Amino acid sequence: MSCDNLCVVLVEPKGAGNIGSVARVMKNFGFGELRLVQPRASHLGAEARNMAVSAIDLLERARVYENLALALSDRNLALGTTRRFGKYREELLYPAEAATTVAGLAKTAKAAIVFGPEDTGLKTEDLDLCQYCVTIPTHSDLPSMNLAQAVAVCLYEASLKFSSPAEDKTRGKRPALGKNLEAMFAQMRQVLLEVGFLNPQNPEHLIRAFRRMLARQGLTEHEVQILRGLWDKISWLHRGKGTP
Repeated sequence: MSCDNLCVVLVEPKGAGNIGSVARVMKNFGFGELRLVQPRASHLGAEARNMAVSAIDLLERARVYENLALALSDRNLALGTTRRFGKYREELLYPAEAATTVAGLAKTAKAAIVFGPEDTGLKTEDLDLCQYCVTIPTHSDLPSMNLAQAVAVCLYEASLKFSSPAEDKTRGKRPALGKNLEAMFAQMRQVLLEVGFLNPQNPEHLIRAFRRMLARQGLTEHEVQILRGLWDKISWLHRGKGTP
C-alpha cells in the first residue's frame, strides 16, 4: 500500500479555508487525491487557494461526488472518522491502528479515509459505508478537533507506516470494491426482509451487525459473488420453487 492508493474524502465540508488547509496537509505528508461529497463551500475560490498555499494543484484535481457511496465505489477499504461513541460506533481504531490496517493491504488495493462536516461529523449512515471507524483521543474539555488538524493526525500516522515495508496480510488478495459490497448488502437486505428475518420497522439494526461481521473480513470479489449466490438461492427457495 502506498500514499498514491489512499484518498481523503470530505463529506459536506462547510469551510473553504478548511478544504484548502486539508489540501496543504495532504501534500505535507505525500498524499495527492482529495474527494469532496456535496461540499458546502467552493474548493476553487480564493479562500481555499490561500489556505492551500502550494497545494492548489490538489484542489484543482479534486473530484466532487453526489453522495458518499459513489465516492467510495472504487475503494477496497474505507475508514470513517468519528469523535462520538455509542451504538453502531464500537470497536474504534486509533489513527496508528488504522494506519497499520491500511498499510497491510495488498499493494494494488485502494483505500479511503472519510471525514464528516465540521459541525456534525459523519452520520451513522455514512459510517455504514466504512469497514472501520477511527477516532482521535482528545481531552474531554474540547474533544472535537479542527478538520485539517484531524486529517493531519491521521495522515501523519499513515505516512509513518507507508514509509517502511509492511507485511501484506492479504497475501496479494484485494478486498472487493465498495460498490460491489454495497450491492451485496442491498441484496441481502432485500432477501432477509422477504423471508421475514428482518424487522421491517427497523431492518438496519441487524444489517449493521452483518456489515460489521462481513465487511471487516476483507471479502474478495469471489467471496462476494458466493454470498450473492447464497442470497439468490434463499430467495428462490422462499418463493416456493423447491430444490433445483
